[in-house]
Amino acid sequence: MHVVVAASGVVAEQFLKVHDANFCNRPVNFRTTYMTYNLQDLIFAPYGPRLRLLRKLSTVHMFSAKALDDFTQLRQEEVKRLIRNLARSESKTVKLGQLLNICTTNTLSRMMIGRRVFNDDDSCDPRADEFKSIVVELMVLVGTYNIGDFIPLFDWLDLQGVKAKTRYLHKRLDAFLTTILEEHKISKIEQHQNFVSALLSHKDTNQEGDEFLDDEIKAIFADMLIAGTDTSSSTIEWTIAELIKNPQIMNKVQQELNTVVGQDRLVTELDLANLPYLQAVVKETLRLHPPTPLSLPRVAEESCEIFGYHIPKGATLLVNIWAIGRDPNEWIDPLEFKPERFLPGSEKADVDVKDNNFEVIPFGAGRRICVGVSLGVKVVQFLVATLAQAFNWELENGIDPKKLNMDEAFGLTLQRAVPLSAFPRPRLSRNVYSSLSS
Repeated sequence: MHVVVAASGVVAEQFLKVHDANFCNRPVNFRTTYMTYNLQDLIFAPYGPRLRLLRKLSTVHMFSAKALDDFTQLRQEEVKRLIRNLARSESKTVKLGQLLNICTTNTLSRMMIGRRVFNDDDSCDPRADEFKSIVVELMVLVGTYNIGDFIPLFDWLDLQGVKAKTRYLHKRLDAFLTTILEEHKISKIEQHQNFVSALLSHKDTNQEGDEFLDDEIKAIFADMLIAGTDTSSSTIEWTIAELIKNPQIMNKVQQELNTVVGQDRLVTELDLANLPYLQAVVKETLRLHPPTPLSLPRVAEESCEIFGYHIPKGATLLVNIWAIGRDPNEWIDPLEFKPERFLPGSEKADVDVKDNNFEVIPFGAGRRICVGVSLGVKVVQFLVATLAQAFNWELENGIDPKKLNMDEAFGLTLQRAVPLSAFPRPRLSRNVYSSLSS
């Protein structure tokens, strides 16, 4: 199998901008086909009119400026719920990634179906653990090398049990999604302002070729929940870990928050525009710890030539986002966590993580850039700002922050090998926490 890896920004730009039209489809295998209800989702579906319609509907109902504004209060409610739960955990360590996953999942589910998918008592909801387990197993499974993909003669033998694992995981995911979809259909909640209702309404127009079947809706819903929650929660977890490991940077973030917001109220999304250092911290995390270290693969529709190299038809393209963000030809001290590099007047002040520059492309680029990039950046910035403002974070057993384990785990997304566990120590006025609705 021909595979080409783009490991620098200038090379990635050739593939994802100059030759983007030739690399806008993805290679197909049993795992991606089976898990996406026969490629009916947003991520792996073939590029064409149907996919463009899905991206358009997603943008209008979820990710446009108007949609983001409409759901501002909803996002702030979920973040307040998280802060309330963390404040109650002052005397014990918390696994931050797990709580962040619940918060982001419930935020997205409220935008998509008008209600939370996990119970009010988040820490005790077995569905939260089941969903997180499915996501983690799925990311590992999709990133696993499968002999049958490369030697078709052995495919039917399923030597590594990949097909069996895929069927089992899909069965669990389908049961989870089916329950949510059926509950949504019979729900008495006002549904006109959520994404799944929009898809169901579109289905009811009975325009030939435009209707959305239940499996297609579940595939799209799974994309949103999995891609939008696992990546966001892991990025926030990495950011807080870097702030704990670098207390001088945490102090700068908190000082900026004290100046702009104060200590008598929680930060809001409206404050984010006035927090340049916080924005730089998030950019630096996305550079050093991109949500997907290797981009999802693309495939060459036709042969082409790039920088004098012949790329044959059918070749698989992998963009090494992790390497691009650490390229010593582009970055000074590339392995150091230095948010200052993104501040006005600095070397990378004009770099934008939303596709305008190829020095750092955590959300991909071109026609298949992550459709939810605007929401993703906003959610990460808002949660990092809130967690840094509301709490001082201490490691358990008196571990020196400089010795915090920053190893990465194997998988499609960049997870921490050792989940972050820390004490949240409230640092704001008591009335801030007591005023949070119960």
